[in-house]
Amino acid sequence: MASPARPRSGAGTAPPTSTSGEASALIAARIDRVPTGRFHIRLASIVGGGTFFDGFDAISLAVVLPLVVATFGIDFSQAGLIVSAGHLGQFLGALVIGALSDRIGRRLAFISCLAVFGALAIGCALATSADSLLVFRLLQGIGLGAEVPIAATLVNEYLGRRNRGRFSVVYQSLFTWGLFFAPLIALLLIPRMEPEAVWRTLLGLGALPLVVAVVAWFTLPESARWLADKGRLDEAEHHVARLEQSATSAGRTLPEPEVVAAATVHRPARLRELFEAPYGSRTLVLGIIWFSTFFVTYGFTVWLPSLYVSIGGLVPTRSLLLTVILGAVQVAMCYVVASLVERLGRRRVFMTGFAIAGVGALFGFVNIDLLDNSSWPVLFATGVIMTIGIILPTVSLYMYTSELYPTRMRGFASSSASSLARVASILSPSIFGYLLNGHGGAGAIFAILAGFCVVGLVTMAVGGIETRNRALEEISA
Repeated sequence: MASPARPRSGAGTAPPTSTSGEASALIAARIDRVPTGRFHIRLASIVGGGTFFDGFDAISLAVVLPLVVATFGIDFSQAGLIVSAGHLGQFLGALVIGALSDRIGRRLAFISCLAVFGALAIGCALATSADSLLVFRLLQGIGLGAEVPIAATLVNEYLGRRNRGRFSVVYQSLFTWGLFFAPLIALLLIPRMEPEAVWRTLLGLGALPLVVAVVAWFTLPESARWLADKGRLDEAEHHVARLEQSATSAGRTLPEPEVVAAATVHRPARLRELFEAPYGSRTLVLGIIWFSTFFVTYGFTVWLPSLYVSIGGLVPTRSLLLTVILGAVQVAMCYVVASLVERLGRRRVFMTGFAIAGVGALFGFVNIDLLDNSSWPVLFATGVIMTIGIILPTVSLYMYTSELYPTRMRGFASSSASSLARVASILSPSIFGYLLNGHGGAGAIFAILAGFCVVGLVTMAVGGIETRNRALEEISA
């Protein structure tokens, strides 16, 4: 294994470990020099299992909602309350467990999330009434809301600055695979089972993260950056040494670590730091980007399957098939984003995505309201264009958010920013449901979505920070 030689900085050579802060900075510099390899793949494989099922569980109820409605004899307003309860739980979980991840560590917080949403999936599958399903879904959301930002934070804290974007986006694609497989499995189950058995089976599959939690308990490393920030330097050294050994055993030659940020003073994170300089402007920009991105995402993905049937003239099974195809487009686009995020940079990727999604929304508005053409091919084409565009910021946001804050507050900052996606997921379907109920129609929906795409694009253009090829400690200094 290559020994960690004396670090270099732009101002000269820093002492290796004379203080806890300098030792922490050196740990980060050693991580930054290691290229992506087997250690990262093992890490992503463990947390990726949770992220896959997070996406699967997050969309599963929406996929089988009509079957749930038929089983319990409820109307769509009651069904909407069940969906909203899940999003409310995700909002609370993102804030509470996200804050805990900065105190108890990424590893334990991640495992707790898996245990919560895996166990509650069993309750959802066995629910005996609409009310009990609502309660189980609310509680399950607490784990669902925090898992993805915590997992993304843990992965990003082990990635070097030169490969962080590409690898992080590829890892994040596992969430999209979960979104893809939920409607696909439902499509395969519907001809083979009774309707009630279909939705109970699909929700019950959400218990599989309990297996991932057991594996993670025995194999998942804690974030070395977090350990070093807490002064637990021996443990951080152990994990970084494993990371370096994994690289050198694969024939990689590691350069000397370069400390690019001044030594930090260890102190607990404070909530108000999110809104003070230098992080206040970042928090504002991220808040707008998160809300705009997921207002658009939920605005058309939740209602598009219904629009295929109600105004496009398709039968429900065909509508579900088109939903699966859009899921495949999402998955494919994740790997396109991974190839672009280091070439174009974060800001250009976000702005390009908002621009394309805005064009798709305008296409839908013009055809529906101006040309009076609301056929399913027009709706599907609108969905494809918007999906291609909005996936660019969607799949990059967790990585980008975790890059903008220091280790001591990265978990809570990432989770609280992502909680705005939950707010959007509650407001967007409700607002658009009102519009579809004789107050503007589908054309108005796409006009509003185009407006939010413009908001996201302008916000990133004016206030976005480029983080490509920069160390986490440099960005957050």
